Amino acid sequence: MPVPAALTVKSMLTAVDELAVRDARLARIVDAHGVPPLWDRPPGFTTLVRIILEQQVSLASAAALFIKLEQHCNGSVMPGRVAATGEPGLLAIGFTRQKARYVVGLARQVDAGAVSLERIARLPDDDARAALIAIPGVGPWTAGVYLLMALRRPDVWPPGDLGLHKSMAEVRGLEVVPTSEQAAAYAKRWRPWRAVAARLLWHAYLARRAKTWSDQPRPRNERP
Repeated sequence: MPVPAALTVKSMLTAVDELAVRDARLARIVDAHGVPPLWDRPPGFTTLVRIILEQQVSLASAAALFIKLEQHCNGSVMPGRVAATGEPGLLAIGFTRQKARYVVGLARQVDAGAVSLERIARLPDDDARAALIAIPGVGPWTAGVYLLMALRRPDVWPPGDLGLHKSMAEVRGLEVVPTSEQAAAYAKRWRPWRAVAARLLWHAYLARRAKTWSDQPRPRNERP
């Protein structure tokens, strides 16, 4: 399968218009809150580390820990520097043992060439997702967010995202928040723009609560 073109502001506007025509619930989000941000991030090691740090905590907490890592690495979070720091060094600045193991392991694999995020970026969605999930510490949610935000793939859906599930329940008028499997199955109707639909749902979730992106709830059950 070919690699899909990355989302841009222009293509996202096209997608939002198409989704609004196809789905009245999404159209109401646009009417009430406008077009969502692109929420893009630069692809590469640093972004993947940040997403790993965001597992099971708020983005604000993860950002504070990342600043400590950045300071420890003299302003440059590169694989070689993180690998040289090692797990003891990360534990000393506030990492949990699990996340220290994940981040150092990722750094060592990237530094040695065993993992190439540049190669992963050239793969189709399913292959890229599988390659990411093969990295210890990267589960389905982390892989999905990396594909959606860093690679800006237009038709990915991050499983297990609590904010998406809660927003979907609100938009659909459900009394019970759908499971990850139920949400993913429902999201298939938004192909080939599931990543744009996800942005719309996040946008609505945050707007209703007058929250910022840093308040977005993270999944509780990201796979090690």
